[in-house]
Amino acid sequence: MTTTTTTTTTTTTALVLNRINGPFALETVSLDTLRPTEALVEIHASGICHTDVSFATGTIPTSTTPAVLGHEGAGVVKQVGARVKHVVPGDRVLLSFSHCQDCAQCQDGHPAYCDAFVPLNLRGKRLDGSSVMRQGAEQGGKTLFSGFFGQSSFARHVLVPTSGLVKVPRETDLALFAPLGCGLQTGAGAVLNTLDVQAGKSVAVFGAGSVGMSAIMAAKMRRATTIIAVDLRPSRLRLASELGATHTLLGDDADLVSKVREMSRRHGVDYAVDCSGVPAVVAAMV
Repeated sequence: MTTTTTTTTTTTTALVLNRINGPFALETVSLDTLRPTEALVEIHASGICHTDVSFATGTIPTSTTPAVLGHEGAGVVKQVGARVKHVVPGDRVLLSFSHCQDCAQCQDGHPAYCDAFVPLNLRGKRLDGSSVMRQGAEQGGKTLFSGFFGQSSFARHVLVPTSGLVKVPRETDLALFAPLGCGLQTGAGAVLNTLDVQAGKSVAVFGAGSVGMSAIMAAKMRRATTIIAVDLRPSRLRLASELGATHTLLGDDADLVSKVREMSRRHGVDYAVDCSGVPAVVAAMV
């Protein structure tokens, strides 16, 4: 794909969602002027998260279209703003959510709970209300809902607040590591940081998608003795076993609760992680 850069804008291509439940269209778009704390990143790989699908279908309600989604991006830095110090053009980077770096939560090492998380990541524009991305003239130059989770990685090039940029070694396989920006860090973070799972303990993971698999791998890293994967799909349970689950159960098993107890010395597991978001699953887990 070709990219044209001027002193004020970068013209690139993106997958644009013009209406909820509509198709994604490959369009020419324009990026705004690079700000001092932003970087221009050429996207080399992007995961597709269920959250992207939920926004596109309206399951997560938003009336803001046209939009450019995507939030599991990885690529190469092309330009940096005047105040950017930790990356330079040519660096390979992984992208994640934006955070202000100044509030109490950020200062305490909890950027996911940033006071400005919602306006920085979910409103489709900068904090000052300006747009990061616009459609091309053939679509009327409309403002695009963009900067999704600090990224909008369904574009060839993006302007990214550098709080969400992580530099990685030059030999890093960007396609393999792109999901670290959301799915992998969500599941693994729950086990490593939120629950702080200890060696020799038991863990049950409900839902064996990408987030659940990440939780299972993290539990194995922490040397949990019993790791139970629960899902409705046998194929996922087989993969869970390969990634570290010591036991697997089908989620629709009528004896699910009693079997979990049997697998965990009859007193229930020490830790449980829900990766499904389904209320009935949470009720069974508790």
